[in-house]
Amino acid sequence: MIGYSTIGVKDIEKAKKFYTELFDATVQVDIGRLAMIGKSTDAPMIAVCEPFDGNAPSCGNGAMVAFSASSKDEVKALYNKAISLGATSEGEPGQRIDDVFYGAYARDPDGNKMAFYIFG
Repeated sequence: MIGYSTIGVKDIEKAKKFYTELFDATVQVDIGRLAMIGKSTDAPMIAVCEPFDGNAPSCGNGAMVAFSASSKDEVKALYNKAISLGATSEGEPGQRIDDVFYGAYARDPDGNKMAFYIFG
């Protein structure tokens, strides 16, 4: 149902590099201060954006973008890749709810919180 989620960033070029490398994706739309990154415009994307008002981006307490994975191994791989690309840990991969939810949490270089998860 979600087409894309937008997060604020300080450096658009650094953010494009982080997310394209993290997801082995490409920039699908680029209008200068905003870029949409994904596998195609027909699939969910992440948009990185320097705020229109010119103020510093803020991460919002409680705001998070969650990226689904196909396996627990993929959750671990995405988390480790994010950390290697400069993200900081907010919770290593692990079972959060027995037999229901497995996830990992990190913050990108701009402080935006993300989750990688699989149900099960």
